[in-house]
Amino acid sequence: FAFMVHCESSCSERELLCETVVPLEDPIITETTSTLQEWGVLWKQLYVKHKVDLFHKLRHVMNELIDLRRQLIQGHLAQDQTREIKRHITVRLDWGNEHLGIDLVPRKEFEMVDPDQISVSELYKLGDSMRQRHGDGCRVPVSHHLFINLKSFTYNSISEDADVFFSLYDTREAKQISEKFMVKLNKNGGPKNPEKVDRLCALFTDLSSKDLKRDLYIVAHVVRTGRMLLNDSKKGPPHVQYRRPYGCAVLAMSDVFHTITDLKEEKDFVLKVYTCNNENEWYQVHENIIRKSNTKYSAPSTNYGLIISLQLLRGELEQIRRENQAVFNRALALTRKLGFPDVILPGDTRNDLYLTLERGEFERGGKSVQKNIEVTLYVLYADGDTLKDCISLGSGEPNTSEYRSFVLYHNNSPRWSEMVKLPIPIDRFRGSHLRFEFRHCSTKDKGEKKLFGFAFTPLMREDGTTLSDESHELYVYKCDENATFSNQGLYLSLPCCKEDFNSCPNLPANLPFQRSPKETFWVSTILCSTKLTQNVDLLALLNWKAHPDRVLDILGRLRQISGEEIVKFLRDVLDTLFCLLDDNTDKYGPLVFQSLVFIINLLRDSRFYHFRPVMDSYIQNHFAGALAYKYDLIRCLKWYMDRSAEVVRQDHIQEAMRALEYLFKFIVQSRILYSRATCGMEEEQFRASIQELFQSIRFVLSLDSRSSENLVFTQAALLNSFPDIFDELLQMFTVQEVAEYVRGTLGSMPSTVDIGQSMDVVKLQSIARTVESRLFFFPESRSILLPVVLHHIHLHLRQQRELLICSGILGSIFSIIKTSSMESSVQEEVEMMVESLLDVLLQTLLSIMSKSHSGEYVSCLLSLLRQMTEIHFHHLLNNFHSKEELKEFLLKIFCVFRNLMKLTIFPRDWSVMRLLTSHIIVVTTQFLSPALHKNFSEADFDFKVWNSFFSLTVLYINQPSLQLEALGPAKRKKVLDKYGDMRVMMGYELFSMWQKLGGSAPSHRLTYLQNHSENFRGESLCKHSGAAVMDGTG
Repeated sequence: FAFMVHCESSCSERELLCETVVPLEDPIITETTSTLQEWGVLWKQLYVKHKVDLFHKLRHVMNELIDLRRQLIQGHLAQDQTREIKRHITVRLDWGNEHLGIDLVPRKEFEMVDPDQISVSELYKLGDSMRQRHGDGCRVPVSHHLFINLKSFTYNSISEDADVFFSLYDTREAKQISEKFMVKLNKNGGPKNPEKVDRLCALFTDLSSKDLKRDLYIVAHVVRTGRMLLNDSKKGPPHVQYRRPYGCAVLAMSDVFHTITDLKEEKDFVLKVYTCNNENEWYQVHENIIRKSNTKYSAPSTNYGLIISLQLLRGELEQIRRENQAVFNRALALTRKLGFPDVILPGDTRNDLYLTLERGEFERGGKSVQKNIEVTLYVLYADGDTLKDCISLGSGEPNTSEYRSFVLYHNNSPRWSEMVKLPIPIDRFRGSHLRFEFRHCSTKDKGEKKLFGFAFTPLMREDGTTLSDESHELYVYKCDENATFSNQGLYLSLPCCKEDFNSCPNLPANLPFQRSPKETFWVSTILCSTKLTQNVDLLALLNWKAHPDRVLDILGRLRQISGEEIVKFLRDVLDTLFCLLDDNTDKYGPLVFQSLVFIINLLRDSRFYHFRPVMDSYIQNHFAGALAYKYDLIRCLKWYMDRSAEVVRQDHIQEAMRALEYLFKFIVQSRILYSRATCGMEEEQFRASIQELFQSIRFVLSLDSRSSENLVFTQAALLNSFPDIFDELLQMFTVQEVAEYVRGTLGSMPSTVDIGQSMDVVKLQSIARTVESRLFFFPESRSILLPVVLHHIHLHLRQQRELLICSGILGSIFSIIKTSSMESSVQEEVEMMVESLLDVLLQTLLSIMSKSHSGEYVSCLLSLLRQMTEIHFHHLLNNFHSKEELKEFLLKIFCVFRNLMKLTIFPRDWSVMRLLTSHIIVVTTQFLSPALHKNFSEADFDFKVWNSFFSLTVLYINQPSLQLEALGPAKRKKVLDKYGDMRVMMGYELFSMWQKLGGSAPSHRLTYLQNHSENFRGESLCKHSGAAVMDGTG
């Protein structure tokens, strides 16, 4: 045999009673190793106990854990991959522990927490959140992406090349919601490009959870390329190719999403391809199939058709790209939504114009039959050159420089409803136009395509806005095959539509092209651009210097501009607003302030929340309004607050209160710029203005709002935003100064009895966020803020109001104090909390111990007792004014401790919390027992207090969680190493007090034994000899 010894780095950690050597590897690797060892023993027992199902499941999970552990040890993972591996490990560890009845392991960021390093309140929150996490929803919108793979077109009797266009269609709104994915097939049904075998796949991106609940369908239109009539070789020569409608297939996604939501692989579906009975109905063939209008389409003779596979992917696109590299290596075509996704990201740059050929009305032109009309589209620049590769029929195929529509046979009123994308470069958009050429496709021997007319439209209007998202009715101009378009100026001077005609009524008589008055052509457009705007008001604002007389009117219409347009031009809009402020403060100041408030609140919308960093970057790096704070921001904000007691409608005041955080960001940055430019001039004036502003804040909060609902909303908006300004104030003032401002504001709020319940909640929520803020972490500010916070908490606990919020505030305070326990100021803070809270906490627990949220208050009490030192207990016990007060306190705390052991406050599998609770109880009892003996012995003997004490010790020693003999060897050793046998500790405390009671008053001990011998019989039954200290003492 060969053995290998591997030396592993380690360190020592000192626990309560001993020193432990732990390896210097990732803690989750250590936990996985020890857990697998523990599971290994229990796994074999499952087989013996015939729990075969769990036996096989656990084996599978153990193998997964071994593989995941191996990946972590190798250390070749990126940071986000490591995080994901740890998440998978902890999910499996928790699953196994739960099914095997092993104790709950508290975690933070996937790693076990040391109960000694965090407060009891935080430990309780961690355990509670672990139990509830599976029911929690995700607040951040999650993007979904639909993967589609065309495997084959098995029913293909076309015998001609074909194009298949896939898109997502919302039948309830009767509109296409995505771009098209295009696949070119040969006459045999295979990919026309041999390199695309097994690579005909696309990813429909940025679908929201709301999209998945829509009445969505996958629609596939099949357009063949070949003869005019499929079964008539006489119609046109074979060398002339026409794009002709063939068939359509649909797949309802409502059921499909349920099927593929949790799948890790693709699932196959078959789409039957139906043919349209009447080409005039082609534009709505998909709707007819969805509605099952059987008379308007023909079903195939077999069940075969398009075979596709689908898979639903979740998360950010870059993350999916990393996790599914095999999918992206298959020449995946990214197919985007029409319009912006639910969450617009600042770096998402797009400039896509979606053009739909809707319909046309054309004259017969002296022919005996109607025309076969084909439309050719070109995108041309101002110099007349055709823009290359600026037309996309669908993702999956390269862009082209021209587009030819499909042809509807003998139809002078064709309806195409065919969409193309025009990804035109931003620098070529202005000055470019679209030209549509109309040709009649003859089916005679020569198969000529004769030009008979054209239409056009510029992409941008003269005012700088782009084509609006709507249908456009274009004029059709006559021309023939000999017409030349080399000089585009000949027709660009003509009106392209009715609106254009109305703007130029005086047209010359000898026009180069004559309009056909009975012919019209309709197109519709959708612009999805982060660089261009269709909004006249926004463009007018950005170009305000061209119309200075209209500025007030333009600012007044800012609210009517859509949020998408504003965030696209966020920096330009902000620059314009502050430029107006510099230009004329008195004239534009109030409206600029209102506009700024509107934009700030716009970024609170979940769709635009990701633009907050863009706003932050603007303030830090681009904002140049050094005078903004001085003349308008502070003045307008103060004016709004001071009017809150006067006006009835307070919507505008409430909006300003909600925008408080970013208003202060602008104020502070403006002051920094001014101070930098003037070497700190007018510092005292700035401080005075902030002092006055805070006086206005206190004024608003001090108002009696019980008779005014509007004022309640104003105060609520102010309190909600108030904690957000602390970090900004810390840039300009010392920690103590900011704390004084905050203390004065919190102190100005009416007491809990003087306000309604809704404001009571908002007030406490504001206090909670104050405690969680960075300001509260500084010891020098905590000493200022803690008294006022404790005052409000004390009032609420006395009246038993809003207990859940109060427990959260106390939990945050204890967590901070535990983190800062090495600081000298913490001892004073604990003293303050003992004086203010200990008694009211005990009283609260006695009232709510059996209710659902008692666990929060138990953890708060334990946190406080754990932080108390001998000095704190000494001060506490010496500060009682009478023995009656001391007796009442001891009875309360002993009663709470007994209830903790009688009631199931913490679940059985939460042994970490149970053991910690037992440790805190025994230590607290050791501090309290001398006061019991000193004050209630001999002449002052009080039977009730002594009885309460002895009952507590008996219950304590007999707790099931402390019976070490019932534990496995590994767990028993862990408990003994950390706490020792706590039954012995309490047993010796009991023995000591019993001896003292006998030494000072033997008769009292005899009386007690006669009346409560059952307590000591229970004591004698304890298995541990050290705990049975009462045997033979009677």
